[in-house]
Amino acid sequence: MKKWLIPVIIIGVLAFIIYRWAVGFNNTAINYEEDAKTAWSDVESAYQRRNDLINNLVKTVQGAADFERGTLTDVIEARAKATQVNIDPANLSPEKIAEFQAAQSGVSSALSRLLVTVERYPELKANQNFLELQAQLEGTENRINVARDRYNEQVNTYNIHIRIFPNNALAGIFGFEQMSRFAAQEGAEIAPEVEFDFN
Repeated sequence: MKKWLIPVIIIGVLAFIIYRWAVGFNNTAINYEEDAKTAWSDVESAYQRRNDLINNLVKTVQGAADFERGTLTDVIEARAKATQVNIDPANLSPEKIAEFQAAQSGVSSALSRLLVTVERYPELKANQNFLELQAQLEGTENRINVARDRYNEQVNTYNIHIRIFPNNALAGIFGFEQMSRFAAQEGAEIAPEVEFDFN
């Protein structure tokens, strides 16, 4: 066997190993990134479901002739503002997620005020459509929470994959960047004060 053949074989084997590692890293990173983007779509879908339910809830509440129009208007405006915030899953920056979250928090706040106000209207509390919509909204809030948690899990898997050594060396070469997690808004740890005004 010729002496020059051994180094060529060793270099060939090393090149093949590096190639397989790079291909494996790239394909796995793409899978994890797409899983995270799909999980984000599930978050948006859950919020969309809530917005659709709010539309039906508003129509039901509008039937109460003496219901506070200001409260109802707040919900309608918050819902409209929230539906205008669209985020491209390929650009999930902390700023974009914060913008999305702020719009959704406006809906949550207005919706909470609406549900507290409803307590003063026995005919609404007894309305079967209203009760069903209220139950569906509660279920949807749980779906939203689950969807956000799943998104964060997928982002965590992806971020770990591209940050661990030696994968982090390839992440920069292939252009993979960390994705942002969905985080609680500042002050979310403080329970809101709910006051019922029965006057």
